[in-house]
Amino acid sequence: MGTGQRLSSSALRVMRHYHFWLIAVMFAVIIILHYPQQLTFLDSSAPASFLGLSRHAVERVLLLVPITYASFVFGIRGGIASLVVACLIMLPRAIFVSLSPADALFESVGVIIVGGVANLWFYMYRRNITQRRYAEEMLTKIVDGASIPSFVINKQHIVTHWNTAIASLSGIKKEKVIGTNGQWQPFYKEKRPVMADLIVDGVSEDEIEAFYGDKCRKNGLIDGAYEAEDFFPAFGEAGRWFHFTASPIEDKNGEIIGAIETLLDVTEQKKAEEHLRYYLKEITKAQEEERKRIALELHDSTAQSLIALLHQLENLLSGKTKLPIKEARSLWGLHERIRDVLQEVRRFSRDLRPSILDDLGLLPAVEWATGELKNEYGIESSLLVVGGERRLSQEKELLLFRIVQESLSNIAKHAQASKAEVKVEFDENKIMLTISDDGTGFQLPESLKALPYSGKLGLAGIQERVQLLGGSLRLESELGNGTTIFIEAPA
Repeated sequence: MGTGQRLSSSALRVMRHYHFWLIAVMFAVIIILHYPQQLTFLDSSAPASFLGLSRHAVERVLLLVPITYASFVFGIRGGIASLVVACLIMLPRAIFVSLSPADALFESVGVIIVGGVANLWFYMYRRNITQRRYAEEMLTKIVDGASIPSFVINKQHIVTHWNTAIASLSGIKKEKVIGTNGQWQPFYKEKRPVMADLIVDGVSEDEIEAFYGDKCRKNGLIDGAYEAEDFFPAFGEAGRWFHFTASPIEDKNGEIIGAIETLLDVTEQKKAEEHLRYYLKEITKAQEEERKRIALELHDSTAQSLIALLHQLENLLSGKTKLPIKEARSLWGLHERIRDVLQEVRRFSRDLRPSILDDLGLLPAVEWATGELKNEYGIESSLLVVGGERRLSQEKELLLFRIVQESLSNIAKHAQASKAEVKVEFDENKIMLTISDDGTGFQLPESLKALPYSGKLGLAGIQERVQLLGGSLRLESELGNGTTIFIEAPA
């Protein structure tokens, strides 16, 4: 089909529309009002005398009605066409008939300008509507086509999208929730904000933490987004764990107009982690039992045998007063070596399982460990206790002591530090442990999960024990400025 045929087809399609004929009638009426003297069947004084006007301002202003109407109905092309028709109506009168051509032309230009502005406004309005509809359609396709459970709310907290995946997961069909503020229903027994609601309201990080505690954190990829993990007992027979992320939806001016929340079922992952923690706990328990057994063996058997051997040597040397000097010196040298070995055995026994931990508890054991650091390596070390001191369960005290022991060992072997401090804080329901030094520090890995791969096996062992405690670990280190380990665990 050629260009002429397409134009002809478009013109016929427009002319079939009743709006076209309504606009044509408007122009016809305005022509009659605009040229009363030239139309002999009308009273020539009627239009002017009706409102007491002599420059036909009203007739020209009335032209804005079909111009605006055409722009609204047919868009920019209809508006431009109506402006051309309006010019064809006004200009002959202004140039050839009007008694004040300058004023008439000024009024005509004013009508054209106002009509053009109205035309442009409708064009921008229709374009914004089209863009918004396109954006909504694209969002609908993305959300509905996603296999990840997702929903979208607007600024008024009304659900606008509820995809098939979340409908299947929650058992709530989209027809029942779209258009309502019932996004909370699958997750909670009573009405409360979900994370998407908090994002829409633009609340602070503290307010989000008031609802989710330490389970939430800022998303590292999307500005203004938050993510969290939580257990929802209402899902399934035994409940389910979800990792959910809420992200803001912004308009072109950066204003939040809604939020999208996605959910990822991590129940199986949580079960695997729970099993891993159980196995790790059992392995650690078996390891500690073996350490305790070996420590007792060293103390009760090996050390006692060495002590008996020392006494025998002492008796031999004291009874053989006529031994040659050379032989006596050799025997006394052997006596000193055996005594050194005995000290090493006792140290190994204490390191494997210090009896002070079982007898007196965590704080005396930590104080002994800091003293050993100073005695053996010359590193000034101290213990600071804050809060009401109390005993914990044997398992927790053992894990916390191992954390301190490993940390002090790292300081002694790698930090090149001159000072170290262990701080123990007792709170009502938790215990906080801080171990710091002024050593060389190191480059932190991207995440704690990367500790084993970066060769930080000691810190990886500390992390495992913190997980067994059900606590959290945070590291701070900078080259040349030392290292600080922060641990928080339930008491």
